Amino acid sequence: MLVLVPKVSVVEFMDRLIPGMDAGLGKELQRVMKKDLKVEFFMKHKVESVVSKGKEVTVTADNGKGEKIEIKGDYVLMAVGRKPYTEGLNLEKAGVKLDARGRVEVDAHLKTSADNIYAIGDVVVGAMLAHKAEEEGVFVAEQLAGQKPHIDYNLIPGVVYTWPEVAAVGQTEEQLKEKGIKYKVGSFPFKASGRARASMDTDGFVKVLADETTDEILGVHMIGPRTADMIAEAVVAMEYKASAEDISRMSHAHPTFTESLKEAALDATGKRALHI
Repeated sequence: MLVLVPKVSVVEFMDRLIPGMDAGLGKELQRVMKKDLKVEFFMKHKVESVVSKGKEVTVTADNGKGEKIEIKGDYVLMAVGRKPYTEGLNLEKAGVKLDARGRVEVDAHLKTSADNIYAIGDVVVGAMLAHKAEEEGVFVAEQLAGQKPHIDYNLIPGVVYTWPEVAAVGQTEEQLKEKGIKYKVGSFPFKASGRARASMDTDGFVKVLADETTDEILGVHMIGPRTADMIAEAVVAMEYKASAEDISRMSHAHPTFTESLKEAALDATGKRALHI
């Protein structure tokens, strides 16, 4: 069976992929895409023009040193960010204020500047994620029912649905360093996971960041098979202020991908991983 893999070129203005996530995740994703899919990357390049002529599209970019590159192809996918869809809704007539970026202004209860109008999801500040919007919808409904709910935005997980999948929750190493928080790092590669080896999905790793003094988990970052599902365990642990040692002492079924989280937690707790 002959499988034709299209040539893909990525032009990225930033110096790494998925810059909003832990730097190690972007580095590993780029490595895997180059190795498995032969994707070529032009990092720190600014797109200057896209010209379509007939069946060919030409992208011209600057590498930051005044040098130009040209990439020719059949299709161009533009992915330069997202913005709230609030134009043309006549929100000002309802007394709903917007900020400079077109987002609806809300208070801590997600109430807008207009009485009895609340806003959630992609039109307010925060990650543009469906599950974040869902939590906010429940949050508003419970308030209206007289309850006192809460949302910890630090514990809203982020997922990139590539393969290998990328998932994360909590603080990144970069954020912890910027805040001056002392932390420990534990990591475990999927190539040491029995389940990953059996399914031949050995790219990637799990990283656990824990407070150096209290051992409380501050962030979990994963790239590998089924990490979009695995991240939920990290969210539960962090919701209840679990330590890395707490996770390391929990029994995980074998063989499973989630054992890698336990191993990373063991590594963060005195470098005690069992299988590396």
